[in-house]
Amino acid sequence: MTRRAFCGSMAGTVGLATLPVRAAGPQTLTARVATAQIAPPQYAATEVWTYDGAVPGPVLRVPQGGRVSRRLVNELPVPTSIHWHGIRIDNAMDGVAGLTQEAVPPGGTFDYDFAVPDAGTYWYHAHSNSFEQVARGLSGALIVEEADAPEVDRDEVLVLDDWLLNPEDAQFMTPFGHPMSLSHGGRTGNLLGTNGTYDLASGVKANERLRLRLINASNARIFVLRLAGLEGWTVALDGMPLPEPQPVEAELILAPAQRIDLIVDVTAEEGETAALLRFDDDDQWQPQARFPVAGQASATRRDTPAALPPNPRMEVPGIDSARRLDMVMEGGAMGRMSGAMMNGRNMGFREMAGQGQFWALSGQVGMTDTPFASLDRGETVRLRLTNDTAFPHAMHLHGMHFRQVAGDGTLGPMRDTILSYPDELLEIAFVADNPGKWLFHCHMLGHAASGMTTWINVS
Repeated sequence: MTRRAFCGSMAGTVGLATLPVRAAGPQTLTARVATAQIAPPQYAATEVWTYDGAVPGPVLRVPQGGRVSRRLVNELPVPTSIHWHGIRIDNAMDGVAGLTQEAVPPGGTFDYDFAVPDAGTYWYHAHSNSFEQVARGLSGALIVEEADAPEVDRDEVLVLDDWLLNPEDAQFMTPFGHPMSLSHGGRTGNLLGTNGTYDLASGVKANERLRLRLINASNARIFVLRLAGLEGWTVALDGMPLPEPQPVEAELILAPAQRIDLIVDVTAEEGETAALLRFDDDDQWQPQARFPVAGQASATRRDTPAALPPNPRMEVPGIDSARRLDMVMEGGAMGRMSGAMMNGRNMGFREMAGQGQFWALSGQVGMTDTPFASLDRGETVRLRLTNDTAFPHAMHLHGMHFRQVAGDGTLGPMRDTILSYPDELLEIAFVADNPGKWLFHCHMLGHAASGMTTWINVS
């Protein structure tokens, strides 16, 4: 069966006044095995790993300045943990197994409790063997709502993903860590979808205004997107508001782990279908999410929306006097790396590959006992990234956001994940204002698992 054929087809009780009121325990988020109909209906349901039985997991919404309080209950057959992607939180709550906490064993629990300083679109996902656990379904959206939210008719969360399934039985293809995917572009799926289904459709009205929160939850796929029957503006990237809404006049590029917030107006007429389109593997534009139009919200279009209110600590001062660091991404198939440091000794590429490791950051394979950099709290850092590989990489910094530094010294939008292309030199700058041990890795999750992971310490 071809890929095209496969893809085409008030809780609680009230006690007596004389009795003390018992404090409620934390809400739970249960990681467990379930089944989901992510493939077309003529195929069997897929066994997935879920939060609370759903793929993606439940959308968590909290107000800016509020707290996320969830008890992870692990009913999986393997250890796991949760990373709260993009949130500038206490290091102990970051969820990185082996760095900020121990993985939660089967039958175990862990209480996550942290304040959320920044409004915007974020997400949560497994961070223990994440190249497999995220691919099996362990992710969900975390939405931090502004006190002064934009005027829209609807707020839609769109979690974009792909799944590599066996066309015979619609179950996940194994192994997840196949050397071909690890050493090349990463694990990409043969079935693409949104919010856990291959054919998401949500009815809209003509001239309705939507906020679309796009999240790329895939292991490795870079989504190239276009609007059809929709016109609008980009208002935030990776949760961080832009100074002014930017009209969407070209394709949108969404790398793994990145987010884009759009405010769009439905320009398609009643009876037509608006859509978020993707450029697929067959060089065709296909609907990633459809919006059939029925009825009319208003007779005319609205004015350009106002900018979202800025989050705190979005400035990156002291660029000219910042500490400068260099990091070279090396390795992979068709790369030029002959070897690197691994487990405390120099190792040739062939020996590395025999142990399932294919990538290095500045000559070092994977995590080490000492950090890539030890930073003073509050200092500004400029990190130059050189992609000396044949593949793109989505580089993600935990705990802090950064801005890209252009050749003329100007700063780009604030982000937590940046897409680096082969043979490209780029530079990012950030303020090391969050103490702790923070991971820095490629969010092509197979690349991270096979060498492209390091960490920094802020104290």
